[in-house]
Amino acid sequence: MQIGFGKVDITPRVGVELCGFGPHLHRYSVGVRDRLEARAMAVREGNITLVLISCDLVGFPLALTREIRRQIHAATGISADQVMVHGTHTHSGPNTIPELAGWGALDEPYLAILPGRVASAGIEAVSHLEPATLAWAEVPCIGVSLNREYDRDAPPLEEVLREDWRPAKPEHVDTTCQVLKAVAKDGRLLGFASYFGCHPVVCCQQTRWIHGDFAGVASHLIERENPGAVGLFLQGALGDINSCVVHKPEAESLAALDVIAERYARAVRAGLAAARPVAPGPLGAIRRELSFSRIQVSRAELERLLAEQEAVFTAPGASDTDDAVRMAAVKVAAYRKILAAQTRGENLNPPTELQGFRIGPVSLLGTPFEIFHAVKEEALTRLKSEHPLILGLSNDELGYAPDRATAIRGGYAAQQVPLMLGRLPFAAIHDELVSALVDLGGALSQARK
Repeated sequence: MQIGFGKVDITPRVGVELCGFGPHLHRYSVGVRDRLEARAMAVREGNITLVLISCDLVGFPLALTREIRRQIHAATGISADQVMVHGTHTHSGPNTIPELAGWGALDEPYLAILPGRVASAGIEAVSHLEPATLAWAEVPCIGVSLNREYDRDAPPLEEVLREDWRPAKPEHVDTTCQVLKAVAKDGRLLGFASYFGCHPVVCCQQTRWIHGDFAGVASHLIERENPGAVGLFLQGALGDINSCVVHKPEAESLAALDVIAERYARAVRAGLAAARPVAPGPLGAIRRELSFSRIQVSRAELERLLAEQEAVFTAPGASDTDDAVRMAAVKVAAYRKILAAQTRGENLNPPTELQGFRIGPVSLLGTPFEIFHAVKEEALTRLKSEHPLILGLSNDELGYAPDRATAIRGGYAAQQVPLMLGRLPFAAIHDELVSALVDLGGALSQARK
């Protein structure tokens, strides 16, 4: 097996609006706290090469992924099936999702050069391929996250910053992280990938500094301790899981960022120390296009909902400082977009992708969702591969994949986020995604391209 790594700086210029936490917040960046990176790992066996790229960004639309793949193919000949593009989902970087209207203005110059930057990380990883051993470990990682749907959100800062703090319901979060490391024949650490599911939101609505949040900061810490090594962060099921520090003032958030990043870095260091070589089994890749069913809403109902939101603008005392007015602007734009698409006869539910990589006993199953923890756990109980890692925010961004209970309750994850993306809510995403992942995992276990 040959393995190579690449890393390219993708930090935007200061002044771009940061992505997330509310409609039209004007959260313009004031400085760079930590550089954003596109990090890539290439793995080759025989005539098969897989390229996995992880970026300190909120995510990727499918069109951007396709352009990155096109550029990598032009430079290396590697097919689209064998390139996966992944976002860590930091909310302290620029908006890279054109459909995410209102959650951070798009910076067109940055988006114009982004595909080339990201592709160059993958191309660099391929150029650095050399004989190496791949090792794997799963180690404890607790004290970083909590489940915002099933646990108490945002405990007092003095509580969560104690080293003995633990979530009240650890069964609703990841309590381990998984680490892959690549070691050259001469013993050098070429690079590593760490896998964990948690929203990178230590720095939140009141913060204005560019960085990759706890995941990006932790990766930089370990890279500095291992000169020349590149460390990818692979985001798991983060849909209902927040970092244990969230929604704090800027000064407190920035101070806590180093604490939470160090907690995660300690787990990754333990994984690097504990990792043992995996059997050098075959490589495989599968990419499937599919659509997930959505709730059907009549044109008359959409027009009623549109009128209801438009009325917010003309209510007595309406002001653009009001969150309700800004949220109404997002919903009005979404309803108008859906109605216009209906008029043109467009497909209101275009296909997305699921993609799987097989590296010996390790399976990477990439999805375009912010997956809820219970959805991931159910899929894991049914997957047969030895080390399955279910990734969110890969190749596309379709918002949340909530569990059944959350979908029934409705609200932000199940109903509002699809509208923010100009789409109707999913009808049965929990069951459909689990089935699709099990099918993909089964096919991947047999794949050797």
